Amino acid sequence: MKKFFGHFLASLLAGIFIFFIGFLVVIISLSSIGSDKTIKVQDQSVLKINLTGEIEEFKEENPFDKFMGDVEPIDLRTLQYAIRKASTDDKIKGIYLNVGMMGSGGWATLEALRKELLDFKKSKKFIYAYGEIYSKKMYYLCTAADKIYLYPTGAVEWNGLSSNPMFYKGALQKLEIEPKVFRVGTFKSAVEPFILDKMSDANRLQVKTFLGDFWNHILENISKARKISIPTLQKYADELTVQSAQDAFNLQLIDGIKYEDEVLDLLKDKSGLSKEEKIRFVNAIKYGKNYEPQKNANKVAVIYAVGNIISGKSGDDNIGSETFVNAVREARLDKNVKAIVIRVNSPGGSALASDVMAREIELAKKDKPVIASYGDVAASGGYYISAGCQKIFAEPTTITGSIGVFGLLVNTQKMFNNKLGITFDRVTTSQYADLANPNRLMSEYEAKVIQQGVNRVYGDFINVVKKGRNFADSLAVDTIAQGRVWSGIRAKQLGLVDELGGLDDAIKMVAKMAGLGDDYQIITYPEPEPFWKKFTKTEAQAYMINKYVTKEQYQLYKQLKVFSDVQSGVYLLEPFDYQVK
Repeated sequence: MKKFFGHFLASLLAGIFIFFIGFLVVIISLSSIGSDKTIKVQDQSVLKINLTGEIEEFKEENPFDKFMGDVEPIDLRTLQYAIRKASTDDKIKGIYLNVGMMGSGGWATLEALRKELLDFKKSKKFIYAYGEIYSKKMYYLCTAADKIYLYPTGAVEWNGLSSNPMFYKGALQKLEIEPKVFRVGTFKSAVEPFILDKMSDANRLQVKTFLGDFWNHILENISKARKISIPTLQKYADELTVQSAQDAFNLQLIDGIKYEDEVLDLLKDKSGLSKEEKIRFVNAIKYGKNYEPQKNANKVAVIYAVGNIISGKSGDDNIGSETFVNAVREARLDKNVKAIVIRVNSPGGSALASDVMAREIELAKKDKPVIASYGDVAASGGYYISAGCQKIFAEPTTITGSIGVFGLLVNTQKMFNNKLGITFDRVTTSQYADLANPNRLMSEYEAKVIQQGVNRVYGDFINVVKKGRNFADSLAVDTIAQGRVWSGIRAKQLGLVDELGGLDDAIKMVAKMAGLGDDYQIITYPEPEPFWKKFTKTEAQAYMINKYVTKEQYQLYKQLKVFSDVQSGVYLLEPFDYQVK
């Protein structure tokens, strides 16, 4: 019997080992799929952009997507490269925007992509858009097209913008969890979900203000594109006038009501093909990844700071201070890198990590020009790290500012005692050795000490902005700070950013500052790790979480994970959910 179990155990371990090796081989093999970026383009081709899923800031290839049959990852930079390349490619006659169900991508991302499409039209090539349903975001993007077509029983969503944050106060009360909040800033509403059941008046004011800025900008651009007055567009939204495809056509929001096969026939005609021929579609993502930037000894480094800010290494949609600092340092010490652009798409996070990152940018500024470019959001810690850059570019629909600080602790003693019957005791060598212990009530003195720490961080934040943005005094900064978020439009008026524009505008500016003209090569940091290497860390976990929970649940998971950064305890973070829909 002993021998039997010995053989059984040995066989089991051998089987597990063989399975693991086989699984690893599969993962490595999957990671190599699509590595050949060569793509052949025939004459009379059409660039096809499938607008389904999320448009990310940048998206590393993930073999799980192919293995699980998921939608092809879409990233802004690859799409921009594809559109730009197609504008000068004689074999490509135009662009087809195939509109699917988009997620909650940011308005600034769509703004940048829309600008790229408008630039493409200068080539005199066509852009046709077709979809069964146009969300507000997709409709805004597609107003850059020459023609917009809609499925006969489809719809155009046209009813204004909204933001619907979630509040947890009631749930915490039921669980007998008592949050303890420390903050500076009337508008610093990141903590509101824990202590309120609805928006504060200050929070409602700031949301109403930047929603109004976004909406006015959108109305102006659609009015220009569709030749419909702004008051008329507003009336359509106020009265829910657009209730059917026929309504959208009658009100001139679209150019035709057609089935997909009818639109494909139009594309054939526009690209010079007969109805019997098959359209020669070119996949935009594959085409964009085949983009060959010019080689040059002079380089402009684009360093991405995307996701919540944490201490340590990046991962799971977070930007780690260690990873970021190493990237900036490498670019700073590389003599061939003549200028740096910090691309920020972050709501902030750890105050400590933000300060570490800002320090490295200050060092880089001493050696070469450093400019910041903002994506969908560059708030709180995202603003802190880049406030010292020589210039800051933001899109009109960027969310930025949120110059404020908070700390969040919880008392879980009642939950453990009353719900689970668990009790705690303590032994210490000094009175406050277990400061911030979540399993006991905090004293007034402890709360005072923590609040003083939060106040100090806020003072540091004010000084960083004052120095970096050249404000006359701290009071001038405090007036527009207080944790308030602003649209890119208003941030420029207030002096928080310098220019309205995208990443390419920032690159051109920093190259000019470095005296490079058009003679440079763009390189990006941090360099992506091979998938098989990341898989051994958290990639699979993050993938499965992202796949099987809702977008809102995943965002909440990521935000709460930031609070596990125990090295900080004090946070520079924008409110939990400012998704504009």
